[in-house]
Amino acid sequence: MLALSDVRYLPEHPDHHASIDAIAAEAFGPGRFTRAAERVREMARHAPGLSFVAEHGGAIIGSVRLTPIAIGDAPSLMLGPLAVRPAFKNRGVGKALMQRAATAAREAGENSIILVGDPPYYAPLGYRPLPRGSVIMPGPVDLARLLGLELIAGALAEVRGTVGARRD
Repeated sequence: MLALSDVRYLPEHPDHHASIDAIAAEAFGPGRFTRAAERVREMARHAPGLSFVAEHGGAIIGSVRLTPIAIGDAPSLMLGPLAVRPAFKNRGVGKALMQRAATAAREAGENSIILVGDPPYYAPLGYRPLPRGSVIMPGPVDLARLLGLELIAGALAEVRGTVGARRD
C-alpha cells in the first residue's frame, strides 16, 4: 500500500520531461491534443518553477504544470495537465501535487489559477466554477468544467476575456 510519506514531491526539472509526457499520454491518450487547454499550452510555455512531479521508488508517478496566461488583460495561471500513473491514482498524489503548485504560485505573487476539470474533484481544493461567459477559452469547452482558484481574495471577481499568452 502506498503511503503519501513514501512519495517525494520535487520541482519539475528538464530530466523529467520524458516521464511527464508518458504519464500524460497514459492518462489522456491522443485525444489530449484536441482539447482547448492544449491550445493554451501551444500559446504559452508552462512555468517549470511552478510545476512539480511526484516520485516514488525512483520513478516519476505524477506531475502538475502551471502555465502563465492572461484572461483579457488580467494575469493568471492555467493548471494542467495534472496526471498520475494509474497504479497510484486515488491515493492523494494528485491533490498533493496541486497543493504544492498553488502554494508555489501564491508565494510567487500570482493572483489566480484556472483549469478545465471535474468540479467534485477540484472543489475540496478551493476551485469554484467561473461565471459563465466570463472566461473564453481558445476552443470548445464545457463551461461547467471551467474552474478557478483565487490566490488573492477577489482576484477572479471581475476578470473577463479570452485566455491567451501572458505579455509580461
